[in-house]
Amino acid sequence: MPPQSGASAGNPETEPGVPRLFTWEEVGLRTGKGNFKKERWLVINRKVYDVSQFYLRHPGGLHLIRHYSGQDATAAVKAFHKDEDLIKKYLNSLLIGELTPDQPSCEPTKNEMLVHDFHELRTKVEKMGLLKSSVPFFAVIFLHAFLLDVASWFTIWYFGKTWVPFLIGVTLFTVSQIQYGFFQHDLGHISVFQKPKWNRLAQTFVIAFLKGFPKSWWTDMHNQHHAKPNCFQKDPDLVMHPFVFSLGKSLSVELGKKKKKYMPYQHQHKYFILLAPLTFVIFAYLVVLRYVVKKKQWSELIIILFYNFRMCLMYVPLMGFKTFMAYYWLARLLESAWFIWVTQMNHIPMNINYDQNLDWVSCQLTGTCNVDHSWFNDWFTGHLNFQIEHHLFPTMPRHNYYKVAPLVKSLCAKHGVHYVCKPILTAFADILHSLKEYGQDWQEAYLHE
Repeated sequence: MPPQSGASAGNPETEPGVPRLFTWEEVGLRTGKGNFKKERWLVINRKVYDVSQFYLRHPGGLHLIRHYSGQDATAAVKAFHKDEDLIKKYLNSLLIGELTPDQPSCEPTKNEMLVHDFHELRTKVEKMGLLKSSVPFFAVIFLHAFLLDVASWFTIWYFGKTWVPFLIGVTLFTVSQIQYGFFQHDLGHISVFQKPKWNRLAQTFVIAFLKGFPKSWWTDMHNQHHAKPNCFQKDPDLVMHPFVFSLGKSLSVELGKKKKKYMPYQHQHKYFILLAPLTFVIFAYLVVLRYVVKKKQWSELIIILFYNFRMCLMYVPLMGFKTFMAYYWLARLLESAWFIWVTQMNHIPMNINYDQNLDWVSCQLTGTCNVDHSWFNDWFTGHLNFQIEHHLFPTMPRHNYYKVAPLVKSLCAKHGVHYVCKPILTAFADILHSLKEYGQDWQEAYLHE
């Protein structure tokens, strides 16, 4: 019997055992890119899956699969999951067909040779054991953060709340919290323990009991960022565009043409230093509370309340409530500034736009860049100075990034993909330079259109 297209595949008279065959156009149309009904289909290894209902109960968050509707998700699925047998178990019940033999393995808009070579690189990385973690390494990471946390309390307990111990305590608490943040990030990417269950349990302990944030919120937001970095309306990290900052050349021009002016964007490179951390602190806490209530994550809400009660119980008797509030919120503001500069140096200077449906490698390379490798840069950034490798292999333990970096560079050189790496101070300066350029792009479009 000759192969059937997706249109005839929907016919109930199709013979049993004959796979339903689809073109890329049909896969895209069925997901709302055209006039067909908005079923959610995606392609993995040339097979077509209907995730119209499954995406609502997807453990990694409902948005993650939705962002790949009508697209090739092969590399993304491979990157996010360690347990292939478990994935196959879920996918088998969602399979509805496959691509017709004349269709390319990836969408026509993508670089098929680059996709092929990256799959080979992924296989090589697995054989080299670079996805296996060193538990002692992460034990040291956690221990040093925990000792700094204890030292911050001990400083106030022993020396009192005068200015010098106050500032030393704030510094120690800030460093411990940012390092806890980097460690829970490792756990969230299933890169510390071999079994996902142990990573999830440990992450809940660190992010909830030691930092006071819900794991489910972080998982939902961060997975989306990794799936589509710097893609407006898909990457939650761009949520401050356009209400506080105008990001990306094309988006800034679009904003200017529409005469949108929520802030004086031509000055955003000046107010970024203070307003970005302050906005992030306020935004994060308000959004977190809204998220746990809306999603009815009552257990996480209880843990958050317990964290705040524990902090008050530890510090208020030593310094009083008002001084503790100053101590705590100053530390959170400093932590926020640290976090903002470290994470945005890899993204704001890069391409920011709507989803262009690029292949996995190109998507990650256009939205991320690296910062030079050194012991200080590695520690200060939680190894997020290797943002490219982290995005290409999100489950890889951070202590192996420097090992895979030369392989990634070779892949990029072979296919003419730009691999950006810069000194850390240059990376910081590029945030402000980019913001200034985006602001000028907005202003020019706003005034002259």
